[in-house]
This record gives sequence, C-alpha cells and structure tokens, in this order.
Amino acid sequence: MKLLFARPLAEPDKGGHLCLGTIDVELTPDARLYGLRLLRMRDGAIRLFAPHAGKRRAATFSPELTERLTRMAIEAIGVPANDR
Repeated sequence: MKLLFARPLAEPDKGGHLCLGTIDVELTPDARLYGLRLLRMRDGAIRLFAPHAGKRRAATFSPELTERLTRMAIEAIGVPANDR
C-alpha cells in the first residue's frame, strides 16, 4: 500500500465535521482509491472515509485497514500530534 497524493484542507463537512484533507492511495498494483477524506468529527475523533457515489459510500474498510489508512493520512497531511 502506498500514498499517491495528499491534499491538506480545512473545510466544514455537511455533517458539521471538519475535513482536514484528502488522500489518494494505491492499495495494490491493481487497486487505487481516490479522494479518501480525513475528518475531525464533532467529538474530536479523527476518522477516514471513502467518497460517496451518489448517496452511498464508494467503499468500506475493515477496522485494521481503516487504522492504517488513517495513520497514513494523518502523517501525509501533517496533523500535529497534539491535535490527534
């Protein structure tokens, strides 16, 4: 798994969360995901979400993969340690 692109943002999300940035990743040489959003939730937690296709999520991830992708995004976007 490797990071292809990271883009820091600071935009409010429709649900009242804050989008810290987006990442594109290559899961395997055969599978890439674009536009994964790193959100600071209203409760302060940081979570990574797949984009939507219409009104549905384009992908979901196991808890383990979510944790790996979230760590990758936090590092790539540059979220300060005291903000995590």
